Formats: sequence, C-alpha cells, structure tokens
Amino acid sequence: MLGLAVAGSMLAMAASSAHAGSKAYVGNFTDNTVSVIDTSTGSAIATIPVAAGPHGMAISQDGSTVYVTGDGSSSLNVIDTATDRVTKTVDVGKKPNGITLTPDGKLLLVTLYGEDRIALVDTATNDVVGTIPVPKPHTVSVEPSGKLAYATSQEPGHFGLAVIDLGSRSVVRTVPLDKTPRDGEFGGAGKRFYFTEAGVAAVQVLDPTSDKIVAQIPTGESPHFVDLFDGTKLGVVVVQGPGQLMLFDPDTNKEVRSIAVGKQPHWAALSPDGKTAYVTNEGSNDVSVVDLESGRVTTIAVGQAPRKLVVRGGAKHSADAGGGAKVLIANFAFNPGSITIRPGQRVTWSNDDGSPHALVFNDGVGGTVSLSPGQSFTRTFAKAGTYEYSCSFHPYMTAKVVVA
Repeated sequence: MLGLAVAGSMLAMAASSAHAGSKAYVGNFTDNTVSVIDTSTGSAIATIPVAAGPHGMAISQDGSTVYVTGDGSSSLNVIDTATDRVTKTVDVGKKPNGITLTPDGKLLLVTLYGEDRIALVDTATNDVVGTIPVPKPHTVSVEPSGKLAYATSQEPGHFGLAVIDLGSRSVVRTVPLDKTPRDGEFGGAGKRFYFTEAGVAAVQVLDPTSDKIVAQIPTGESPHFVDLFDGTKLGVVVVQGPGQLMLFDPDTNKEVRSIAVGKQPHWAALSPDGKTAYVTNEGSNDVSVVDLESGRVTTIAVGQAPRKLVVRGGAKHSADAGGGAKVLIANFAFNPGSITIRPGQRVTWSNDDGSPHALVFNDGVGGTVSLSPGQSFTRTFAKAGTYEYSCSFHPYMTAKVVVA
C-alpha cells in the first residue's frame, strides 16, 4: 500500500530511471525540476532538470510522454517516461502556463500568458503548427468531442472564458466574468464545465450549451484546481486556504467530504484505480497521498514549491469504479479517441448518435455487426497492447484502446 514517507530533498536523486508501472511526475516551481515518484512504494526515483518555473503539465494517454512548460521561459520540455529524461525542448513562446491534450492526443494546447495566444503543438513531431489569439490565457480544457476548448482568460478588466473552435482555430465567443478565472475543467462527459475564480469561495458550474452558470458548490477560501475525473462518481477541489482536498457530488453540487492535506495545496491527480489522490502542496514542499475511502493521508517530500503533477496510468481516461472504461459514440466520433486501461479490464461503447454504427477491430477479434442508437457493446482486453478500431459503416471514424 502507498504511504512510505520520504524525508529530505530529492535533488540528489539520479535523473533517469527504467522503472515501469505507475509513476507521479511533480513540477517543482522554484527548483526548476520535476520529481519522479514510484507510486507503488511512495519513493523518489528521479529528479529531472527542466525549464525555469515548471508550471503546466500533461501526460499522453499511453503514458509514454510527459509535457512540461516553463513559466519563466519560452520552453516546452518533452520527457520520455521510459528513461525519465528530457528528449526535446520546444520554443513555444513567452511565459507558457497551462497545457492540455486533445482527446485524440494529436495536439497539445499551450497557453502563452506572455504573448496573448495559445500555441498548438503537433505531438507526432513536437512542432508548433498553429496559434489562436486569446488575451492572457492561463489554463485550457478541451471538451470530450474535441471540437471546442475553454480557456481561462485573465486580462485585467476583461476576465472571461474564451470558447475556442478547434476546427477553425478561432475564439467564437467569450463568457464574461466578474472575477479572475483560475482553473477550469470539463466533467460529466462534457455536459458541465467546472471552474474556480480568485476571491470566490465556490466552484462555478457552467452549462456549455447555454454558457450559463447553473450552480455553485461552496468551498473554503481560495479553491484552485477542480475536476471530475472520467469514471469517478465524485468531483475533487483543491482548497488552498484551509489546506484541504474537498470531494463533491456532481448530482447535488454539495460537499461530501473534506480531507486535510498540506500547506497551500495547488493541484491533484488520481491513481489508475481512482482510489488514491495525489495533491501537491506548494507551501510545505510535499505531496499528500490521500486514500479517498478512509481519508488516511501520508506525505512524500519533494522539491521547492511543487505545483502541477500528473500520474502515469492515472484516472483521467482510465478505469471506472466498475472495473472498466467508457467510450461515447456521438457526432460521428468516438469520445475519447484514445483510452488507456489495464489488462483484464473492459471497455463499453454506447451509441449516443442518431445513426447506427458498427465496431471493427484491427486485431480481428470481437466487434459488432450493428450498434443502433441507444445500444451498447462491451469488450474485455486481456493482454497489453494497442487495439485500433473503426466504424465499418463510417471508416473515417477511428480510435484506439491502449492496454498498459
């Protein structure tokens, strides 16, 4: 079980590792490093030098690559998780903040606070292939269909959520806000957008179809990171003032439980099974490991001012509480376009479209002759590998399941 407290600094650790399995990557803002933690033992296994002020972090859905932006630089570092080394540094523009991947994993969106735009990076080549003007963008989140993205825009006097059409690569509208938006994430298969604002002790719940705030979830002072991870029943909020990880019920928009973590918590990520949360504590230079069922918390010391983190094999697109993952078929697309599970787990496809579809797998196993609207199909994947599939009725509809 997780929970070995790791004392002291990890700066003396080697900068490479051949460890496999679940690992956490923690960006230490002051140290200009990323700490690597073996989550099965709770021990530090590497420290990776990166660009100044590691701020935004994202991980590919197959867990092979971690992306880190340097807020005090113009750099995006690309880390190979097999060796835990930086394999490429990309010049993206001044003061890169938040980053996120599109559901198909083909594009990385990088908010450039210092240049009032979002850079688009092709993950196949790690080259910048486009740009979208957005005033003072901080974080960005892409809806499950991959068509729209919402960016928190922190332009003084003009705070808002910039709604971006990724097809035309342009801002189609802006949702005005009275306060400075901090973090925002899609949840509930894209049916809700959850975000926090500076000076507001609540999570705002936005309906993306109307761009109206339909609910508020009261929190303690200074809520920051908020998310509703795929396949989980509860949402999580990092509340900086009281130093808590708050769990909330998205059906009632009410607090379920608050768990004390470290000082000035900043970000959170979940384990592959969704039972453990990892919280960075910027004010106490450590990571809290939280057993979500019992509320038990253990601590792992990291570098100075840890902010963002990601978990290899984490729960963003992983197993749900029932031991499987879900793919929604809508608007003639598989959402998400790539999903990662463990051997022995299942994936369920649900047709939420107005047209029938049919699944065919490249390995020649399973599939469906036809899947009518409202019907579902489930397949269990016993062995590790990448399973590509498509719709035989509409061959341009392609996606994959990664079993790792």
